[in-house]
Amino acid sequence: MFVNPDASPARGRSRWVHLPSRSTQSRVTPTADIHLQDETELERIERWRAQELMRAGYDAESAMALAARHDVDLHRAAELLQRGCPPELALKILL
Repeated sequence: MFVNPDASPARGRSRWVHLPSRSTQSRVTPTADIHLQDETELERIERWRAQELMRAGYDAESAMALAARHDVDLHRAAELLQRGCPPELALKILL
């Protein structure tokens, strides 16, 4: 379907705007969209957790392993290092 740009908020950007047909739009379900958004959010959280763990003193590999484990408390993991626990022992305790 083509839309006249004079009736569109994108006026002036292009003469004609091509919109996907209804059959193309119906291929993507709202459930699939939500699932993809959840994965993106989960990845963002894990990346943030890994960064915080590296700031606390874990090496990148250990931080990623801990960040992926949502049953591991981030504050407890950082606190172990702050109290002088070696990172290798902290990993054994937490995992």
